[in-house]
Amino acid sequence: MSGARPADGLEALKERLLAGDTRALARAISLVEGGGDAGRQVAQLTFTHAGSALVLGVTGVPGAGKSTLVDGLATLYRKAGERVGVVAVDPSSAFSGGAILGDRIRMQHHTSDPGVFIRSMATRQHLGGLAEATPAVVDLIDAAGHRRILIETVGVGQDEIEVIEMAHTVAVALVPGLGDDVQAIKAGILEIADVFVINKSDREGADRLQKELESLRGMVERPEGEWVPPIVRTVATTGEGIEELRAAIEQHAEDPRSQPRRQERLRQAWARRLRGLLDEGLWSRLLEAMPLSREMDGLVAEIAARRRDPFSVAEAILRRVRLKAGK
Repeated sequence: MSGARPADGLEALKERLLAGDTRALARAISLVEGGGDAGRQVAQLTFTHAGSALVLGVTGVPGAGKSTLVDGLATLYRKAGERVGVVAVDPSSAFSGGAILGDRIRMQHHTSDPGVFIRSMATRQHLGGLAEATPAVVDLIDAAGHRRILIETVGVGQDEIEVIEMAHTVAVALVPGLGDDVQAIKAGILEIADVFVINKSDREGADRLQKELESLRGMVERPEGEWVPPIVRTVATTGEGIEELRAAIEQHAEDPRSQPRRQERLRQAWARRLRGLLDEGLWSRLLEAMPLSREMDGLVAEIAARRRDPFSVAEAILRRVRLKAGK
């Protein structure tokens, strides 16, 4: 049996999670992913206990070896005695909505290690390379005492940029020989990197890719004295360069030159999350105030048939809400 018994209550679930209980953590994450009042309450109860972990985002093009890089970093952190959390954000199945790739086929040699918590999440068509619930899930893993949290994103191109709102350090993985050597230009992720990783650097073209990255890195406008992303070469399948990558990540986390950018990221992240909560809350209040659930299908059908426009429909609904509130 996994998770909390109904009689335990959310307060008991929180206490077990804070004590490092893996089953409680898994149960709490399931509640958050499921949405609803229970998920919101468990996230609220644990929120102030989070904030101590270093969160690393690993992003980049498909085929860059992100999973292998994450696996190597997790191994090094465990050797250093750190408890590690891994959030692998997978594409959603178009039919089931579930993750196509799961934690059962990732990092299998870590599954028996109680110091490593691995969670695979489906994007469920959420843009930005991250599942919608990922921020709250990261907080829960943090609150449970995992001080290094690695987020591996889907790898879908420019939508990956959302990862910067959650990660203290962003490692952008590239590989030589995928056609356009500096794929980051097309993906729109060149500017978000705190560390560049040339993985599979034993391939032909690695030197050329590094030179192009060095040139393009200098074209990104940064305030004077701000952190300049280093370029680390790795062969993740053999472990080559993984220690250097870990050192670059830790240096970025501690370097005062990186702090202004990290603080701005944090501000942007909380602004977005607060707006999301407000949108969700306002919509819930709207549905409570008006019997819209019975009308929505008809309104949508009229808009789809272009008998009415969405702007006037939205304004009419808001007018009704204002009138009801005025009463």
